[in-house]
Amino acid sequence: MEPDETPKSNQTLVTEFLLQGFSEHPQLRLPLLGCFLVLYTVAVSGNALIITVVGCSASLHSPMYFFLSNLATMDIICTSTILPKVLAGLATQENTISYSGCMFQLFFLLWSASSELLLLAVMAFDRYVAICRPLHYATIMSPRVCVAMAMGVWGICAMNASVHTGLMAKLTFCGPKIITHFFCEIPPLLLLSCSPTPVNSIMTVVADAFYGFINFLLTLASYGRIVASILRIRSAEGKRRAFSTCSSHLIAVSVTYTAVFCAYISPASSYSPERSKVAGVLYTALSPTLNPLIYTLRNSEVQRALAKLLPFGRR
Repeated sequence: MEPDETPKSNQTLVTEFLLQGFSEHPQLRLPLLGCFLVLYTVAVSGNALIITVVGCSASLHSPMYFFLSNLATMDIICTSTILPKVLAGLATQENTISYSGCMFQLFFLLWSASSELLLLAVMAFDRYVAICRPLHYATIMSPRVCVAMAMGVWGICAMNASVHTGLMAKLTFCGPKIITHFFCEIPPLLLLSCSPTPVNSIMTVVADAFYGFINFLLTLASYGRIVASILRIRSAEGKRRAFSTCSSHLIAVSVTYTAVFCAYISPASSYSPERSKVAGVLYTALSPTLNPLIYTLRNSEVQRALAKLLPFGRR
């Protein structure tokens, strides 16, 4: 519920925030507008193309591509939650966002970003089973299990986003109202709160520990077993083929976790606006843009499916 502008202890509750964005670099406004417009267009069209190709190509109806289409969906949600507002701010130089709009943005950002991290772990597990336990792959990664895992990811992350957004909505914001970022994010919002934030800080640390540490270790463990299994393959061609099936995932994991560690694995008291903006560009714009390119340019199965689906790819 949006707070009212009524006096409380000689203070006025904030009903809207001002996103700092990139206003400290006015000379970069138009170049940034062009860059973000290209990134957003490529991200949405590229991920939509992946969803379409996976859905329309029988050859891609497998667990790996099922999870890839889920990842593409979350990438679209993530970038569409942030970049339209960024583009509007750069185009009009109007960077205000309502209180309810800020909470809305925070929820969908947390939901999509955390879902992407869990999906990367699930995709790593899928590749581990495919390479290390191929005879049991069809049983372990059955359609029912895959759907349950995807629903679990979406549900757990929606609950996580609801908890953090609900806790944020309980805080009082009475000024200043300038968010030192180009979107609503937990650390800069906590710094603006007029009420105590220990519960929010504790829950942020818990989420960081789960998504940034435990989940990351599980992902690394899967790839560690994969690498160990590949190294036991005697033929060079066998090693090359095995590595090619998971190289795209490794690149995506590296890009995503680099941004996450820069943005979130630090206390709110040590928040750095410039560092957080760079990390924010990585996981809200660059990562959703790169993922379709990574998974298509390095994947012959997707390329063949695209050739059959697109009119100019048919012979």
